[in-house]
Amino acid sequence: MALQAIARAAGARRRPNFALVCLLAGGLVSGCASSNNEAAKALNPDPPAKMYAFAEGLLNNGSYTDAAKKFEDLDRDHPYAPEARRAVVMAAYAYYKANKYPEAMASARRYTTLHPGTKDAALAHHIIASANFDEIKDPARDQTATRKALTELKTLLQRYPNSPYTKQAVNRVRLAEDLLAASEMNVGRYYQNRNNHVAAINRYKTVITEYQTTQQVEEALYRVVESNMALGIVTEAQTATAVLGHNYPNSEWYKHAYALLQSGGLSPNVTQGTWLSNAVKAITPGSQQKPPEAKPAPAPSPGLPAPEDLPGPRVPSDVPVSSAPSRPPLGLAQNTEWQPEIRR
Repeated sequence: MALQAIARAAGARRRPNFALVCLLAGGLVSGCASSNNEAAKALNPDPPAKMYAFAEGLLNNGSYTDAAKKFEDLDRDHPYAPEARRAVVMAAYAYYKANKYPEAMASARRYTTLHPGTKDAALAHHIIASANFDEIKDPARDQTATRKALTELKTLLQRYPNSPYTKQAVNRVRLAEDLLAASEMNVGRYYQNRNNHVAAINRYKTVITEYQTTQQVEEALYRVVESNMALGIVTEAQTATAVLGHNYPNSEWYKHAYALLQSGGLSPNVTQGTWLSNAVKAITPGSQQKPPEAKPAPAPSPGLPAPEDLPGPRVPSDVPVSSAPSRPPLGLAQNTEWQPEIRR
């Protein structure tokens, strides 16, 4: 009897729990079905037009991040479909609207790499510039983002001069150059205040040669006069004063420069061969260059955002960038003996 009881117990241990077997089998079947569904979806995604319309709907409803991901799904699932190319730049735009600037720049850069020269490439460059603009700092801080934005804007203007984003790009180039010029002036004044006049002049030279149309150029010319007078290089000081007086005869900076020269028994005079005389365009006094005629901006392609759909850049409030148009390039009198008279 004891042996029979032991045998019955051993047999019970060998018999599987039927309910547990059924549960495991059901889970396995369900898991297989789920995997099959995902595989089928990956192998047979929605048509590209349907995917694009769905992503566009998310974008219009303000679900920017989800829209960007759906545009990326379209590009991944249908890389050769006509909708896929535009999906790349629209993903960049959706990421930009979601304030995800690194993702926006990466997607836009991918578009300009894969599809350079296409009409939508202008928007991609504009998104990269706009994302960099939103990272700019005040002139006392690093201006890497401003330089990147300026490079991208100039590329846009050079390659796509008639794009819908050209007018906005021109305005932003002016803002970027004013920021960079203000930054150079900050550093120049720092060096000048510590009597490092050579380093200061190099900073002012950058403003005068690279950012001639900015509002900082007047002060830069005056600071060149100051530093050169401190170094005893009077010909450079006289030339800088002459250029300042020719271009801004009513400027307070010119009055200060003129008075500084007079205190040393000097007067404004252009000396040919100086770096400043070589950097400034020679024009006849009083001559004016006609600005290019403004042309109406073309409308963006259907389905693409308009320029006003990209928010204006945030610019630090302490940078003197008014809404006035940029100034003309510096001029230089053809007569090297010409001496401007102070306007009192």
